Amino acid sequence: MSESPFRGVIPPVIIPLNEKRQLDLEALDRSVNRMIDAGVDGLFFLGSSGEVAFLTDAQRFHVLQEAVSIVNGRVPVMAGIIDMETMRVVDQAKRAAGFGVDALVATAPFYALGGPKETERHFRAIREHTDLPLFAYDLPVCVHTKLDPSMLVRLGEDGVIQGVKDSSGDDVSFRWLILENEAVGHPLQLLTGHEVCVDGAYLAGADGSVPGLANIDPYSYVEQWRAAQAGDWERVKELQDHLARLMWVTRHVKATVGFGAGVGAFKTALWQMGVFNTNQMREPVAPLTGEDVDHIVEILVAEGMLEK
Repeated sequence: MSESPFRGVIPPVIIPLNEKRQLDLEALDRSVNRMIDAGVDGLFFLGSSGEVAFLTDAQRFHVLQEAVSIVNGRVPVMAGIIDMETMRVVDQAKRAAGFGVDALVATAPFYALGGPKETERHFRAIREHTDLPLFAYDLPVCVHTKLDPSMLVRLGEDGVIQGVKDSSGDDVSFRWLILENEAVGHPLQLLTGHEVCVDGAYLAGADGSVPGLANIDPYSYVEQWRAAQAGDWERVKELQDHLARLMWVTRHVKATVGFGAGVGAFKTALWQMGVFNTNQMREPVAPLTGEDVDHIVEILVAEGMLEK
């Protein structure tokens, strides 16, 4: 069993806003403490669920400052350093390190798109400028580059990266990554970004999960991880079925698509549950209203997350 601190359930933290689209510190404190009290193994700030693509640098660093303060060393803090090109990412890495985070998470570059050679060099260049553990974030739907499993394992063997957060949705590639990683001694911590197929990833040998839905139901994800560690696969599947049904909060949003439907549904659920004070989104995304809210409430009630 790996001794790395980056294993288990590490939710990507959804950031609450007030009506003026400013950081709601009261709600952030409540949400972070709720997840820690549920037993999560770490927290990932400034990922896709944290609306990192919509934040100015000042807003990013404000989130990290407050996040590290609230967590106060109770669990490891991972920070997204996601930007268009390598030296912009390096700058994000240096600043994030200054706030005392425990690990960094970077995607491939996503503006002047290169090929495999440039992508590999990107991660090696980041390593030259930081001593913190570095995770590669495989997110082709947003950055338009799929990270090759063999390249990732090579970077792991060379000590460039220490893990992978896989949000590619490509379960075949992730399975191959697990096999290649094991074949060379498990240099990488492999975390699935799935909400709905976490059970399969654990069965294949994943080291943990980074599910946005864990903001809503951290208890079930924590119990699922512990059941997997105990080999209770019947309970793992039972919990996954509940979580898959809970994920339906995102399925039938009518007002919008993309972040507005996904993160928007998560924020709406947290708002209706009393964890957040609003379901406000970052510009230019509007919060969900009307029948979309009603649909989300119906699912929360059906899955025992909200009383009628």
